[in-house]
Amino acid sequence: MGDKFSPSPEAGQLSQIPGRIKEFREIMEISAIDMARDIEIPLEIYEKYESGGLDIPISVLYKISNRLGTDTTVLLTGDDPRMETASVCRAGKGIQVERYPGYDYSSLAYNFKDRSMEPLLVTLDTTKAPAPLVCHSGQEFNYVVGGRVRVTVGKRDYDLETGDSIYFDARLPHAQCALESEGGNLAQFITIIQE
Repeated sequence: MGDKFSPSPEAGQLSQIPGRIKEFREIMEISAIDMARDIEIPLEIYEKYESGGLDIPISVLYKISNRLGTDTTVLLTGDDPRMETASVCRAGKGIQVERYPGYDYSSLAYNFKDRSMEPLLVTLDTTKAPAPLVCHSGQEFNYVVGGRVRVTVGKRDYDLETGDSIYFDARLPHAQCALESEGGNLAQFITIIQE
């Protein structure tokens, strides 16, 4: 696999997200206390997200954008999504987002208005600690595009190879991790999340 599965170069966008959130919140005259309460997270955690002290999971970013009445793309890129009929994301040009620690995510539909699903390219590395189990609303689809991925759903593990896929209830505790393969330490899968 080598460099074929390196994360998107758009990672610099990540450092600007907390400032955009704070600016939007202040423009709308919403206190940090009210924002934390409205998105149902402790104030201390929210303040760390807004200061850049903690990476903001995309599930929290969705809640923040809903509370602020804006599209998640605005918080990710500083621009409004523009496409209404189709949006093309060229190879390596997705917007890097944080969703959960242990994963490198690249948003593939960030420029589409009013999207109801979130397709992401996820890169995993066997040399990094596996991510903890998470739960979120909705359903999730994973399709392995390179390497080998172990998907844990509930108490069961599914080892997937390139070309394999899995669809599951995302309310169940779940996680993905890269498995060693002949191609190297990296694995990639497309996930489509409907929350």
